Amino acid sequence: MDKLRLYGFNNLTKTLSFNIYDVCYTRTKAERKAYIEYIDEQYNSDRLTKILLDVAKIIDANVLNIAKQDYDPVGASVTIMISEDKVDEHQIDASCNMGKLTLQKESVVTHLDKSHLTVHTYPETHPDQSIATFRVDIDVSTCGKISPNKALNYLIHSFDSDVIIMDYRVRGFTRDIDGNKHFRDHDMHSIQDYIDEDTLKLYTAIDMNLDHSNIYHTKMMLNQYNLDNYLFNVLSSDLKDSEKLKIYAEINKEIAEIFYGMNIPKMK
Repeated sequence: MDKLRLYGFNNLTKTLSFNIYDVCYTRTKAERKAYIEYIDEQYNSDRLTKILLDVAKIIDANVLNIAKQDYDPVGASVTIMISEDKVDEHQIDASCNMGKLTLQKESVVTHLDKSHLTVHTYPETHPDQSIATFRVDIDVSTCGKISPNKALNYLIHSFDSDVIIMDYRVRGFTRDIDGNKHFRDHDMHSIQDYIDEDTLKLYTAIDMNLDHSNIYHTKMMLNQYNLDNYLFNVLSSDLKDSEKLKIYAEINKEIAEIFYGMNIPKMK
C-alpha cells in the first residue's frame, strides 16, 4: 500500500487515558494509615517519573521537559513533554531540562515537542469501613506517527491493576497533498486489540466505542482474587473462615462499584 503523502505534517492528536485502581483491605484505622503511607512511598514522584520515561522509550518519543511533585499529605504527579523527532539543541526552550532533574519535587510533568505524558496518584480510604483504594490517572498524548497504544501493556503491569478504565481518542485532522482531510491514520476497532491475550484472560472486559467519532472506551475488572494480595500486614491463613468470607464480599463489592460506576446497596 502506497504511503499517504501529506500536505505539511501529521497533526492528528492521539490520546490514551487510564484510570487504574488497586484495592486493599485494612482491618484497623492504624492499618489504613499505614497502607496510605506505604502507597505514597511506593509510588512517589521518582518512581512515577521512571515509569513515564519508560513509556517515552516504548513509544519512541524524545523527552524535552519533566516536572514532578510529591504532595502533602499524600499523592504525586509527573508531567513529561515529548517530541516525535529529536529536536535540535538550538531550538529547545532554555527552560526545558531535557529529562535531567535538578529539583526534588513530588509531582512530575513531562513535555514532548508535540505531546505529553502525565500521571497523578490518589490514595484514599473509606471513612467507616476497612476498604482502602489507590487510584492512578495516566494520560499519554501524542501527535504524528508515534502511537500511545504501544505502552498499554507496560502501564497495565506497572501497577496492581484490579480495575482498569481506558479511553482512546483521535482528535483533529491532517491533509493530504490534494487538500483532503484524514481523521485517522491507522486502523482501530477496540483498545482490547492492543492488549496481550494472556492479560485479557485475567479480566472481564467490556467496550463502549463510537467508531465513527474515533472514540474508544474499555473497562476491565480482575476475574479472580487471591485474598493475600488484598490484606495488609496479615495473611489469610491467620483469619477465620467467616472473616475471610466477609473480606471477600467487601473487596468484591468495592471492585464492582468502581467497574460499574455506581454504589451497590447493602443487602438486608
